[in-house]
Amino acid sequence: MAMAEPEFRATGVRIERWPRSLTKAGQVLIKDGNLELLTSYGRVIDSAPVRAVRAGKAWFTDEPSTALTVNGKRYRLTMGQRDHHSDTETLTGRFLRAVRKAGVTED
Repeated sequence: MAMAEPEFRATGVRIERWPRSLTKAGQVLIKDGNLELLTSYGRVIDSAPVRAVRAGKAWFTDEPSTALTVNGKRYRLTMGQRDHHSDTETLTGRFLRAVRKAGVTED
């Protein structure tokens, strides 16, 4: 049986939990209705079912970043840190769409 592909995956993500940076090259993964924040080595920083996660564009910065609440902890994600050729606005938008889509439960 083949493993399902993740709905969203980004690497090279700066993950911050105010007032400090947790990793400058982390990973964000949405798969099977769960969101995981990982270090560059794959160690789990935090995880939760997507339906329990709150996410939105960070309004307090000029950078295209996301404000995220997981298990009551607030994070700031800035995607596309390592790939200067990627469109970080598009990557952030794809992440927010994947969170909305994965968090929807069908009856």
